[in-house]
Amino acid sequence: MYQSHFGLHDVPFGITPDTSFFFSFGSHREALNTLMIAAKSGEGFIKITGEVGTGKTLLCRQFLKSLGDDFVTAYIPNPFLEPRTLLLSLADDLGIPHEKGAEQHEVLKAINQRLLEYAKNGKRVLLCIDEAQALPIETLEAIRLLSNLETEKRKLLQIVLFGQPELDRRLDRDDIRQLAQRISFHYRLRPLNLDETSFYLTHRLRVAGYGDVRLFSSFAILLLWLGSAGIPRMTNILANKAMMLAYGAGRKTVSARQVFSALRDTQAAPFFKKITTMGSYLALTIGALVLSYLFVVK
Repeated sequence: MYQSHFGLHDVPFGITPDTSFFFSFGSHREALNTLMIAAKSGEGFIKITGEVGTGKTLLCRQFLKSLGDDFVTAYIPNPFLEPRTLLLSLADDLGIPHEKGAEQHEVLKAINQRLLEYAKNGKRVLLCIDEAQALPIETLEAIRLLSNLETEKRKLLQIVLFGQPELDRRLDRDDIRQLAQRISFHYRLRPLNLDETSFYLTHRLRVAGYGDVRLFSSFAILLLWLGSAGIPRMTNILANKAMMLAYGAGRKTVSARQVFSALRDTQAAPFFKKITTMGSYLALTIGALVLSYLFVVK
């Protein structure tokens, strides 16, 4: 693609979660610190929420990668499962043998036995559930039962829920309030601000091998931030398209014109979804210059 044109050894703005590109800055660094503190303190339930595209899955993978050898981990990426199936998935991750037609209470008993074995060997077991807003109510209740597994001194299983804001609304239900009360650590990922967006772009380009001073102009960065609303996934999509357009034009840098074209080609871009369909590049330019003065100069 355009890697050799810009002197890169990798695509800098892919949308597949890759921990080598993890952005340890701003709310992502704060969220990772919260997760590490909560995990090492032995808290039973931890919750991380954020809008679509804010990097929850990447954060989850970086967190699992950062845990030491004294942790045994399990990961469930698709939690739209009935209670028994979720327990079977956990058993599989922990290497627990089970009969194909085992009843739910039998699987839970086997999990409890394996957790006790890990505890005797000084190991902590941590379960991460991604896209937790999709958990059925009855499965949330099964997760609460998992949190009951404990010794006299500590929980046998720590559980981290990663989900969209809809997860908070599900946990507000009266019928699962017992689960909500057990969440001792919570962090909400926020979108990137303008400065963080600039650092984010530079970070990913450096990881991908970019060696020059600047690829995106200041105006291009401003448009990327406005057009993406600070959402990392949308930033990646727009930056990747803008770089392809610059490559197609034979340019070694990315200007606002390429970013604007990328915005017009991206229906999901939040801020300019309606503005770009109006086709007023002049109005957009004037508006961005005003915002540039307000956010950059002052």
